[in-house]
Amino acid sequence: MITNLWMILGLCFFCFLFWQQRRQSEIAKSAVSRRCKELDLQLISVSLKRHNLRDANGRWGWHTIYDFEFSALGDDCYQGKLVMKSFYVLNFHIPPYRM
Repeated sequence: MITNLWMILGLCFFCFLFWQQRRQSEIAKSAVSRRCKELDLQLISVSLKRHNLRDANGRWGWHTIYDFEFSALGDDCYQGKLVMKSFYVLNFHIPPYRM
């Protein structure tokens, strides 16, 4: 009986983590889309790259890195990076592109 309870709690925790990851992915996609629209770029795709427990400065926290592809003129493709902590955007890295 106790084993069943632990299995149900584990399943609930897994579902909660999945739901939070989906929510963060939607926020990341809308943030990237908004930034591309501000810079007059065409968004091609957004994908999850990895999770980190530390950021580049060594601070602890759950950081998620997303890669995204964009086009400036329609016939080219560049890759940018978005770093998020929890549900907040920390920074964008957008490489130089043709105008």
